[in-house]
Amino acid sequence: MEGRSTTAARLFDIRRIIGGHFVVYGVIVTLAGITASDAEIDKAEGININLWTGLGMLALGVFFLAWLWLRPFRPAGEGEALPPGDALG
Repeated sequence: MEGRSTTAARLFDIRRIIGGHFVVYGVIVTLAGITASDAEIDKAEGININLWTGLGMLALGVFFLAWLWLRPFRPAGEGEALPPGDALG
């Protein structure tokens, strides 16, 4: 039963959810920016806002997923307490 709860905790780690959403939406918004017409860019006073926002979202999503990979969730064992302020492992 312990392995099952650890797997569920890793699956639903908030960093994975936030990072995944930002990567997916970042790809969509970046593609909208790449295919933007001159009229759409002129509406934003010459700045391709979809492209820059999409790239920013991709960077943030990759940051969250890298953080998850570099510092994976490790549940505290029995009798073992986490140090104060170290809730994510």
